Amino acid sequence: MFKDTAPIPDMHAIVGSHDIVFITLDTLRYDVAQALYEAGELPVLGRSLPPGGWDKRHSPATFTYAAHQAFFAGFLPTPAAPGRHPRLFASAFAGSETTSPHTFTFEEADLPAALAARGYRTICIGGVGFFNKQTALGTVLPSLFQESHWSAGMGVASRHSTQKQVALATRLLAQNDQRTFLFINVAALHTPNRAYLPGCRSDNLDSHAAALRYVDSALAPLFTACAARSPTFAIVCSDHGSAYGEDGYRGHRVAHDSVWQVPYAHFFLTPDTISQESPP
Repeated sequence: MFKDTAPIPDMHAIVGSHDIVFITLDTLRYDVAQALYEAGELPVLGRSLPPGGWDKRHSPATFTYAAHQAFFAGFLPTPAAPGRHPRLFASAFAGSETTSPHTFTFEEADLPAALAARGYRTICIGGVGFFNKQTALGTVLPSLFQESHWSAGMGVASRHSTQKQVALATRLLAQNDQRTFLFINVAALHTPNRAYLPGCRSDNLDSHAAALRYVDSALAPLFTACAARSPTFAIVCSDHGSAYGEDGYRGHRVAHDSVWQVPYAHFFLTPDTISQESPP
């Protein structure tokens, strides 16, 4: 049925036997992510990416809230190549053409609820404003999880947001002996990201890239902790990109390739697949 597309792991075997870590690198563009991979500037993420780097995909939406609503219903970014591509997760509905025998299909409305029903502890560590729980809208996505966390230090205005998110995540994992679904929305790439490039006064592609270098280095302790704790299936992707003046566009929530095209990867974290040493 899906012979023209890349196969997916058997998610029925993964759910229940692995921790699942889902990281969205909010606002990360595909072209910037791939250029840094090819230049060897992602020593942490690059170690786990397949040969050739990031998978080029299309986001289901052009901004954070809509994209994550789709993600948690099982609609992760779609491979950019034509064809029917099987999904890792799917909330069951009649007529789905992208549910394969390896897809983990559930009756619940969203993935956090489905995993909780199967014994997982579900944890959300927020980043951008849609996860800050300071407004009614900012509580919608966190409320899907049994446990949710956000602070200003993990938000878009914090220079050290990813380090704080990772420190919290590793602490929560160490305190918990259940199978865990850990979700982190990384805010560092979102505007304003100019603080990651000394002397930069306005966000641009170079500061976007500098933010990704920072995020990559900050993720090292989390990957090490996951590998040591339990076999872990990781999904790392962007929810949308951001325009920096291309064709007159800036920002996102617009239908432009710089926004639609996002990097995606899934991989396993075990002691055999990740170095226990942080990169230099």
